[in-house]
Amino acid sequence: MDALREGAAIEKDADADSSIGQEKESAMVTRPSKEEAMAAVRTLIRWAGDDPEREGLLDTPDRVTRAYEEFFAGYLEEPEDVLGRTFEEVEGYSDMVMLRDIDLESHCEHHMVPILGKAHVAYVPTNKVVGISKLARVVEIFAKRLQTQETMTAQIGEVIQRVLDPAGVAVLVEAKHQCMTTRGIHKTKVATITSHFTGVFQTEERMERRFLEMVREK
Repeated sequence: MDALREGAAIEKDADADSSIGQEKESAMVTRPSKEEAMAAVRTLIRWAGDDPEREGLLDTPDRVTRAYEEFFAGYLEEPEDVLGRTFEEVEGYSDMVMLRDIDLESHCEHHMVPILGKAHVAYVPTNKVVGISKLARVVEIFAKRLQTQETMTAQIGEVIQRVLDPAGVAVLVEAKHQCMTTRGIHKTKVATITSHFTGVFQTEERMERRFLEMVREK
């Protein structure tokens, strides 16, 4: 029975991986051309009430599409690839490795306006470590996609846990959402804080407390 369950789980994971791959392939195949994207920007300009043929707006569609290539570059990269190169010579180090105050620029998937803030990431290595710049790169990859802060926080923690298999991962994101500061209720000083803990950061209060204390230290 256990073997059957294990086989079913493997098959389910394989199906899920296949489905994800098909979705990615489909997304790439159906991606509009730059000309189509520029036409959509012109439509939005007209919808806003202005003339896309006005001198000051003539080059705006090109500028916007080039900006979008930068804003959403995370769709063209896989965080697993970034974390793939590890080092096993850790010389017995088994304490927390932490990156604090990683600048974060993302976009809200509900209104497509900026989410600006910082991420703090830590992990406790077991038998391998990764270059510290790679952790910041993982944050950037997920940030440069349409996101909710809650999802992005979990994605960062889960991929580090899955690829590096550490004793635990801690992620805390604090950010301001322009969908809340520049529209709607216009609360400009409100920050949203989300966290994701795995392993020892989830099971040992001492480790969670140390992480949060290190986040607050300036």
